[in-house]
Amino acid sequence: MADLKIAPIGGSHPIYRTGHNIVARNVAMPLDLGWVQGVRVNLSAAERRVASLPGRRTVKKDAHAAWLLKAITCIDLTTLNGDDTVARVQRLCAKAKSPVRTDILQALGMADRGLTTGAVCVYHRFVVTAVEALAGSGIPVAAVSTGFPAGLVPHDIKLKEIEASVKDGAQEIDIVITREHVLTGNWQALYDEMRDFRAACGDAHVKAILATGDLKTMRNVARASLVCMMAGADFIKTSTGKEGVNATLLVTLIMIRMIREYQERTGFKVGYKPAGGISAAKDVLNYQFLMKEELGRDWLEPTLFRIGASSLLADIERQLEHHVTGRYSAYNRHAAG
Repeated sequence: MADLKIAPIGGSHPIYRTGHNIVARNVAMPLDLGWVQGVRVNLSAAERRVASLPGRRTVKKDAHAAWLLKAITCIDLTTLNGDDTVARVQRLCAKAKSPVRTDILQALGMADRGLTTGAVCVYHRFVVTAVEALAGSGIPVAAVSTGFPAGLVPHDIKLKEIEASVKDGAQEIDIVITREHVLTGNWQALYDEMRDFRAACGDAHVKAILATGDLKTMRNVARASLVCMMAGADFIKTSTGKEGVNATLLVTLIMIRMIREYQERTGFKVGYKPAGGISAAKDVLNYQFLMKEELGRDWLEPTLFRIGASSLLADIERQLEHHVTGRYSAYNRHAAG
């Protein structure tokens, strides 16, 4: 487990630190349309790359447990349902603070490590509830904003929603882009929109949700990723979880290769968040493997990697219990909401 030590999380703002290295926040740059238009995607090569991953990389026993513990620290524990209540959000926050049963952590030698999830993600309506429930834990609250999930409300209302969530204590804002800008190739409009969102967030970190399932082509995904980073996004994120197709390994590969290209040209590290449909421990391992192989060790930390999920934590806890006891338990013993 030495290769995947869990970094402490805490402070009045999300600590932007990976291991012992401070990560400088992405600074917006002018829109470079030549760079955007020059983006190409070798789809067949990308498909072969992700198809080979599950059979080529695997971890067992203690190493398997270590990777899953690291994954927990990167989860944005999420509830974004129409029937959300104050009580449900409070239960979710309690789970975020204590994501794994104490007896399991003791058996793993992790009881004194302060293990928590990376954040709790809620609608604006529940930001204050989550902030109060997480007080003193160091776990940031992420609020979905800008007319989530469709993003089709007027622009000024989107900005006011961001500002309201920040005022209520959200330290991270997950915005949704206007998909029409991508589908029509209006990169200037997307850039301007993202710049406004970044400005409205102030010190709060902004995650740009591309809704990749709506963008039609991998080239559109790559170009939208690049434009959002140029406009100052701290993270790029796959999905709202409400599209027909959400996070996949293929779209992940396309997006993180744009992150790598952006870092090579600008020196800034941008985070990545897959969201939607990641519910099994075996699946999250493939995302972790891909992050490490394509971007390096820094992108296994919550400062640069988050996983938007609601039910994933329950399966990880079951896998850890199996590692400790040799037995699987029922999901209802690991409920999060």
